Amino acid sequence: MKVIKIEEMGFQLQVKNPFIVCFHHKDLFPKGNGKMEPAYYLESRRIGEDFDHNAPWRMYFGDTVPGFPVHPHRGFETITVVTEGFVDHFDSKGSKGRYGQGDVQWMTAGAGIQHSEMFPILSETEDNPMELFQIWLNLPRKDKFATPAYKMLWNEQIPVVEEKDANGHISNIKVIAGNYKNIQSPDPLPASWAYNRGNHVNIWLITMQPEAEFTIPKVSPTLNRMLYLYEGREMDLEGQQLTVNHCAELNGNEDIVLKNGTTESRLLLLEGEPIRESVATYGPFVMNTRNEIEQAIADYEATHFGGWQWYSPGPVNESGDGRFADYENGKQVEKP
Repeated sequence: MKVIKIEEMGFQLQVKNPFIVCFHHKDLFPKGNGKMEPAYYLESRRIGEDFDHNAPWRMYFGDTVPGFPVHPHRGFETITVVTEGFVDHFDSKGSKGRYGQGDVQWMTAGAGIQHSEMFPILSETEDNPMELFQIWLNLPRKDKFATPAYKMLWNEQIPVVEEKDANGHISNIKVIAGNYKNIQSPDPLPASWAYNRGNHVNIWLITMQPEAEFTIPKVSPTLNRMLYLYEGREMDLEGQQLTVNHCAELNGNEDIVLKNGTTESRLLLLEGEPIRESVATYGPFVMNTRNEIEQAIADYEATHFGGWQWYSPGPVNESGDGRFADYENGKQVEKP
């Protein structure tokens, strides 16, 4: 069976091991007010916990700037794929930055880190649409206490492979992790399950022209594979209909043929070999046992994973700042 099941997507996407969760944020933020805040707020928002999925945009846990103020993580990795808009990052190791418009941040939480992710409203003359996926990739037991770190995969560094089908229709495959036809992604951080290419972790963004045909190649009989159609209308998936905002669990040991419909389609592919260990989760912590979760909570309460040196729980960079990463209080500064 090539298509195991098809189901509707929500804000939190269905995933398979080695992934823990995946969130899809799509917000049509209005113009800014000059302070990187929305020019107005929606009456329906719940300050501090705004997840109204029927609203055109959300504040999430932000008060004046939308986003996620300071919070901890331990035991896994966050991979933040920003297709549109910008994210301001600050963390407890003294790092900060701004990324977006195709950039990807790869962060190994490891032994424990605090960070904030705010969504600055930069344009004061036009609306500020934003879309991102945040993917949580588990760490194996031996790497749960890796030194926390992050690296930027700037949009300009991520390979995009163009495929043309027999009729000349084009599909583009953006290889964030893994490889496609020997075109390799940038390396993730060394502790990552994806660092060993034999674990077959592939994260691709696929864009298909109308009526394009594309084949996802088989990998292994043990591979877990999920495909998400997040923009477009519908397509043929091995004889079954896949409609927008639906996902499919697929056989990882089969070639999977996609035949697009009459509109451009955008898809996310997540696949990888499972980490064959027990999983215990509690909020922002992912460990192997309940006792380890309790220890993570105790460690965070005792150390705050390095504390918080920034001026607010949800800081933002200067409005005129471009895309950049400043690691550990200026030890290394990079731009795309």
